[in-house]
Amino acid sequence: MTNATKAEIRQQWEARIAEFRNSGLSGTAWCAANGIIPNQLWYWLKKIRSQENPQTTSTKWLPVELNELGPSGQGNGLLIKIGLAAIEVQPGFNPALLQDVIRTLAATC
Repeated sequence: MTNATKAEIRQQWEARIAEFRNSGLSGTAWCAANGIIPNQLWYWLKKIRSQENPQTTSTKWLPVELNELGPSGQGNGLLIKIGLAAIEVQPGFNPALLQDVIRTLAATC
């Protein structure tokens, strides 16, 4: 086993990720074909993506469409759609929980 530097390991994984992305295979299939543990691939994909696109503390505002009446006909709810996910918010919701859910969905969608 060689003592590779962190930079060398990162370069190796960047090359592997490029191969994976160009392969057209699912992550699981590519890992099986290349003798890679899938969790390693997911770890490095996340690590490299987060370093390529560092999150900033600035707020990104999205357009919101409001109807006079929500699905319940009462007009006091809010429906939020992020990608394929939809969240219905009712009066008395937990703002911190909603914020955590939206951050998680935005990162994955």
